[in-house]
Amino acid sequence: MKILKFGGTSVGSADRMKSLVDIIDPAEHQIVVLSAVSGTTNSLAEISKLLLNDKREDAANAIKKLKQQYVEIVEGLGLKDELKEEANDIVDYHFNILNNFCKEHFTSIEEKIVLAQGELLSTSLFHIYLKSINIKSVLLPALDFMKIDVDNEPEIPFITAHLKPLIEAHPDTKLFITQGYICRNSFGEVDNLRRGGSDYSASLIGAALLADEVQIWTDIDGMHNNDPRIVKGTKPIAKLSFDEAAELAYFGAKILHPQSVFPAQKYKIPVRLLNTMEPNAPGTLIATESEKGKIKSIAGKDGITAIKIQSSRMLLAYGFLRRVFEIFERYKTPIDMITTSEVAVSLTIDKLDFLPQIIDELKDFGNVEVDKDQAIICVVGDFGAEKHGFAVRVLEALKHIPIRMISYGGSNYNISMLINQDDKVEALRSLHSRLFD
Repeated sequence: MKILKFGGTSVGSADRMKSLVDIIDPAEHQIVVLSAVSGTTNSLAEISKLLLNDKREDAANAIKKLKQQYVEIVEGLGLKDELKEEANDIVDYHFNILNNFCKEHFTSIEEKIVLAQGELLSTSLFHIYLKSINIKSVLLPALDFMKIDVDNEPEIPFITAHLKPLIEAHPDTKLFITQGYICRNSFGEVDNLRRGGSDYSASLIGAALLADEVQIWTDIDGMHNNDPRIVKGTKPIAKLSFDEAAELAYFGAKILHPQSVFPAQKYKIPVRLLNTMEPNAPGTLIATESEKGKIKSIAGKDGITAIKIQSSRMLLAYGFLRRVFEIFERYKTPIDMITTSEVAVSLTIDKLDFLPQIIDELKDFGNVEVDKDQAIICVVGDFGAEKHGFAVRVLEALKHIPIRMISYGGSNYNISMLINQDDKVEALRSLHSRLFD
């Protein structure tokens, strides 16, 4: 069985939805995982924000505007009268849910229900379209099998135990459709896998079913060797290891959600990144093995804050770093990069929700310096200890750019540099010219 995930742009209009039929093979066992229609989740998040701020009239107007987009999609699907009525009833049903929230007390629990409506709409409408062209499929509600625990971590054994019976109940069906992103939490409430979570859904389903392959279909032909929005002449990478893909996804490659690599990696499920606009392009294959002896790609992540703690108490002391890290753990703030000297430690974060509290506690250890508006530039490839020359080429390309931190050796696949955010574009272009052109 293969798992095919299609992103928001791939279902962004009636024509885009209809074109998916050219990619899906009804004769092959497949589960199609859909994101919400492009822009819908942003609109639903804005509607939730308005409702949380008690701006009910503004929320109602935003709901009305969003509904019109779906009315146009139904019209564009070219359905016969009976199925068109069914599609319009589905649109009415989901938008009535949204409108009812304008009349009730609204909390973060209801917000999760609002955010779930996008995927529920896209999958239902696509299912009806397949019915209209006589392609047999079954709609599997993700809320019946996708679950996260109290730590917001997915429960793969639960997914397996609840998804398999749903599929086995339809032995004559090979094509299944389900929602990405949405799930239930440990309390049974509607929740989600956070933004970009449809990739994660596909990977989790692939792992739960031990699928032959997970395919992530977007609007770009695989993962490129640099950011194509910034750098000209980038090229898709034919093959990456799971570790290389994880590094790139985390440090800025937008095509893949960072978490989506790990379930597939654990269960050794190949992941293929493909382009709905060019379905015959080979894309990128992510698997256990990769090409050795090469620099693969460059990625950049901005919005980074660097924190430096300087203290003579570090000298010849044990337990110092543990106490520092415990502060970040208490505030559930991940650390991206870290470098140390005998009397100082520098680290970076991109989640700033509790930055003032973290700084206050760190001051107990010594002098604390904070630099905002930083960027991490990550170069991914074969940086094993036996390799030589690659790091020199990387640093040579950035000799005209001030580097605040360097992380090298923590992984065999990555060298990362922290620079000012204003230098990010120049750094990506200079590295590309030196390493690939």
